Amino acid sequence: MTSAHRLITTRNEFHDALREAFAAMASTGCREAWICDDDFTDWPLNERAVVEHLAQWALPHRKLTVVARTFEEFARRHPRWVEWRRQWSHVVECRSLEEAQPGDLPPMLLAPGLVVVRLFDAIHLRGSVSHDVADAVQGRELIDAVLQRSAEAFPATILGL
Repeated sequence: MTSAHRLITTRNEFHDALREAFAAMASTGCREAWICDDDFTDWPLNERAVVEHLAQWALPHRKLTVVARTFEEFARRHPRWVEWRRQWSHVVECRSLEEAQPGDLPPMLLAPGLVVVRLFDAIHLRGSVSHDVADAVQGRELIDAVLQRSAEAFPATILGL
């Protein structure tokens, strides 16, 4: 049995925790998931295994909400994820909170019933991996507060003339 909490103290531990969370989403499933960060520059979203796990997870009745302060670097840093998102745009919603200041958004992956990966200190990469229901509830409350002030962003396709 996995312990309820595990500390994150390095970039590698953060990346490993995210990889494990995406793998758990693929193997166990969850109806909804949220990922939140200023700009996702330090997430392993361009890794082939992460995108494959998301492809396994994505079903028509599921929803992934991606919340960022900005998506400016997303396409350049995470082209595999962007291509996956084009194929699964019906289950992915991207939202931005552009008036937020850098560091305002809580770096977090929330997959209710499975796992919460959260950085409390993004500069020093201090955070936790939790399987505790109370942490999932707290994470959802944080995400909901951010979503109330966010707007749709980063369309899956750009329509041209």
